[in-house]
Amino acid sequence: MPNLPNYSDAKPFWQQKKLSEMSLDEWDSLCDGCAKCCLHKLEDEDSGEVSYTNVACSQLDIISCRCKNYFERTILVADCVELTKENLSGLKWLPQSCAYRLLNEGKDLYWWHPLVSGDPNSVHEAGVSVKDRVVEEKDAFDLEDFIVTWPDEE
Repeated sequence: MPNLPNYSDAKPFWQQKKLSEMSLDEWDSLCDGCAKCCLHKLEDEDSGEVSYTNVACSQLDIISCRCKNYFERTILVADCVELTKENLSGLKWLPQSCAYRLLNEGKDLYWWHPLVSGDPNSVHEAGVSVKDRVVEEKDAFDLEDFIVTWPDEE
């Protein structure tokens, strides 16, 4: 019988590689599907402080917590920011629980992250996503009336 390596002891790719070393598929798989980055945010011009709202981007499917037009999102939504390896460090509005932010800060993924749990619904079951917590953009007239704190909680 051949002596095969024991792959069960291998660390997952996000513990072996730097973000800058990840393939596009690995990078994309880091998104946990929480959709917190798809919420409208307000920035105080004086302090630079960012406040989250519970108002979803027009392109967010609030049932699945996925973008309706992922590949065209930056064309359809003028202020949509494509998260890249190059701009990650400058995006201070990413929530504390964001996998990209966690790994960039040298931390590991939470137990509910689909890559850890093996279940794409674990982010919703853990109550970490925007599922059942947001309003559609068309239903929100004054964003200041929709400011919430929960998106930046761990």
